[in-house]
Formats: sequence, structure tokens, C-alpha cells
Amino acid sequence: MITTTTTLTEDLIRATAFQAADQFEQTHYPNGGWGACGFAWVTVYPEHKGNTRAGKAERAVLKSLGFDKDWTGKAYQMWNPSKYGTQNVATLEAGAQAAAQLLQSAGYKAYAGSRLD
Repeated sequence: MITTTTTLTEDLIRATAFQAADQFEQTHYPNGGWGACGFAWVTVYPEHKGNTRAGKAERAVLKSLGFDKDWTGKAYQMWNPSKYGTQNVATLEAGAQAAAQLLQSAGYKAYAGSRLD
């Protein structure tokens, strides 16, 4: 079952991701060191078909949470959910993982992804 936007908001997702990214950065790079550069994101796969009433409502909720359609048009993504000011892919991955876990706990099929730049 998927929760409503009253319990899950874009601000909550981003704050959770930021906190995880910041904790990772402070733990592994306390002096501002650099790791590999890259990108991280969260992908959510809708449960219902897009042409159904439930599917349309689900997609509206995903958009209200800050997600956009991915390149396939079948899933929704949020790039750099932490908005953490770094290019360090490991730090950004920590934020994306935290956001994905939060979304999973709310009932979404959510997965973190990343790639090197």
C-alpha cells in the first residue's frame, strides 16, 4: 500500500537524502577530500498502469513528490535527491540510497542509481 503525500513530501525526501549524504561526507571525507565524480538518482516504478484511474493518481503523487518521467517513460526519477553540493559519487549515492529506503518504507518500488562522470 502506498502512503499519501500528507506523510511523504518532497521536502522530507530531500531532507532525508541530504542528512545521509552529509553524514557520509563528514565520516569519509572530513577534510573535504574528493572521490570519484558522478551522479546519483532515485527511480520509482509505478504500481498501476498509466491509463487507469489509479495509475493517473499515482503519477500525480509522484510528480508532487518532485519526480519526473525517466527516459523510458515508464518510471519516474529524481536526480540528486540530496542536492548536496559535491560531485563525489559516493556521497551522492548515500543520499540516493536513503531516499530510496524512505520511499520503499512508504510502499514504493524505489531504487537508487548512480554513474560516474
